[in-house]
Amino acid sequence: MSIKPLERITIEPNSPATSCVIWLHGLGDSGDGFAPIVPVLNLPKNHGIRFIFPHAPERAVTINQGYIMRSWYDIKSMDLHSRADMSGVLESESAVLALIQQQINSGIPANKIVLAGFSQGGVVGLFTGLRFSQTLAGILALSCYLPTANKLPESCHQANKATPILQNHGEQDDVVPMSSGKMANQLLLDAGYKAKWQSYRMPHSVLPEQLSDISAWLKSVLLA
Repeated sequence: MSIKPLERITIEPNSPATSCVIWLHGLGDSGDGFAPIVPVLNLPKNHGIRFIFPHAPERAVTINQGYIMRSWYDIKSMDLHSRADMSGVLESESAVLALIQQQINSGIPANKIVLAGFSQGGVVGLFTGLRFSQTLAGILALSCYLPTANKLPESCHQANKATPILQNHGEQDDVVPMSSGKMANQLLLDAGYKAKWQSYRMPHSVLPEQLSDISAWLKSVLLA
């Protein structure tokens, strides 16, 4: 099956791009939702980081009465063990892999690419990153969970066993319970991954303080 290229917003740095952040939005949002954070990250003037904010395809979402919206996969239930439609997750993984390959073809190596995502986008980013066959610079998983719930995905690749993983979650999150994020974190730690956990006093959202911490992390994995 041919994968339709993802529509996206691309923000180029002032100097030639030497690294890349691919940032996946949450359910019902679009790449427009996170694109404004780039200047807020207060990165060095000549940081050389290309930011890509893809738009998820539109599909019917079961828990939202079948309304069609941008979604990386269908959500059929709020139960963690059956929440993510795995066929949709795998379809989105293929689309993200194609996006990564485009960056590699453009001259940016995999170890200079960060996969980032919020909520649904974080689920797909974390899943894709763990299974990717080349070493990434980092994986940023915000307010999300593993689509495989209480176990790691099948076919996790050794290439990203030592890749820095930053997980953030809101302590007052009533959309994706923090316990589901902590479960993913514990699975990663138990398997020997370099997963760092940070929670914030917030609901299902992103805070300025958090963006400051994310900025410092991005600098450490891409600009150090």
